[in-house]
Amino acid sequence: MFENLTDKLEKSFKLLKGQGKITEINVAETLKEVRRALLDADVNYKIAKDFTAKVKDKAIGQEVLKALNPGQVMVKIVHDELIELMGGQTVDINLKGSPAVILMSGLQGSGKTTFSGKLANRLKTKQGKRPLLVACDVYRPAAIEQLKIVGAAIEVPVFTEEGSKDPIRIAKEAIKFAKLNGNDVVIIDTAGRLAIDEQMMKEIEAIKSAVNPGEILFVVDSMTGQDAVNTAKEFNDRLNFDGVVLTKLDGDTRGGAAISILSVVNKPIKFVGTGEKMEAIDAFYPSRMADRILGMGDIVSLVERAHEQFDEEEARKLQKRLAKDQFNFDDFLKQIQQIKKMGNLKDLASMIPGMGKAMKDIDIEDDAFKHIEAIIHSMTKRERADASIIDGSRRKRIATGSGTTIQEVNRLLKQFADTRKMMKMVSQGGNMKQALTQKGRHR
Repeated sequence: MFENLTDKLEKSFKLLKGQGKITEINVAETLKEVRRALLDADVNYKIAKDFTAKVKDKAIGQEVLKALNPGQVMVKIVHDELIELMGGQTVDINLKGSPAVILMSGLQGSGKTTFSGKLANRLKTKQGKRPLLVACDVYRPAAIEQLKIVGAAIEVPVFTEEGSKDPIRIAKEAIKFAKLNGNDVVIIDTAGRLAIDEQMMKEIEAIKSAVNPGEILFVVDSMTGQDAVNTAKEFNDRLNFDGVVLTKLDGDTRGGAAISILSVVNKPIKFVGTGEKMEAIDAFYPSRMADRILGMGDIVSLVERAHEQFDEEEARKLQKRLAKDQFNFDDFLKQIQQIKKMGNLKDLASMIPGMGKAMKDIDIEDDAFKHIEAIIHSMTKRERADASIIDGSRRKRIATGSGTTIQEVNRLLKQFADTRKMMKMVSQGGNMKQALTQKGRHR
């Protein structure tokens, strides 16, 4: 996400390198490149033009602080303006009402059904809500079945009326059902079309009138670029929705929709979908997105994801095992499984400052750990508890059982030994720098 935009902005800032003062002349050339980078990323032309005009007004004539060079000053100005362009602050979802009613809207294929499940899962696990999913897409083949599968995966009930072709009736009956069964949030998944048409718009307007939702979300596939912005405007004109959801931000997208959409419809982006898993949903933070666009990483989001997945009680147990030098392959496997829950590995790496560019041309598969897991699962209980007994014959058996090679088994054993030394050193009061230095000596 935003890789090309990040690269092009970085190149434009280099034009100012070495200048003692930001002037109208050297700013003009830089901003020309900034505007070109935004347009290449599929940002609306008027928005790109207005954006660079604001940056120019703030930049011209500013004396460069002694500790900074002009390029860094320009990055700061662009960063601040990007935050403002994307809304300035995070806007929460409205959960008022008994039950709170959330109406999903958008074109077919935008990811409404999947996102409905992700939102339900988020509200259930993070806020202790009891959501109800409602299947009001009565036209698309298998749409109801898809929502049932999503609901079953996250253990959230799905309201349907088999045989009914009246989405307005289904929505109203679902709210009655929620009140009787203690569901405090109702998420209504509506029908989409391949293109905007009058029948679809009238139908969703009728659902809105019938159930009076406290929150209407417009779900859009960010990979559709500028078309996403145009579609958002048409839906907003009819529904006056409350917020935008950008799906598939982990894909090959130029990201212009995320930057343009708020300025066009004057409605905040509330959530972004970052992968296929039900946990792959984040609240939209303009400041964090600006950090990522400018290649600064997003450590805050990375730490939050880690905190969500790592069990504190398990961490205390692990600390004790490390102190007693008892860290084994079962512990190693648990750590891998927790990392996998955090999301796409390449996306996680890009949150570390400086890593986004380094990871650009490296393809990391979601199943990157499968060989390691297969090797560990091929070990006996005793071998996982005490790796020192794994001799040549055992290594051969483990390789055969896991469908890997002896070289891969040897590599994992070496990595495990290095990890164990490093974790023990850190747990006993050493620091990471010492641990890494020690690891380097053993190579």
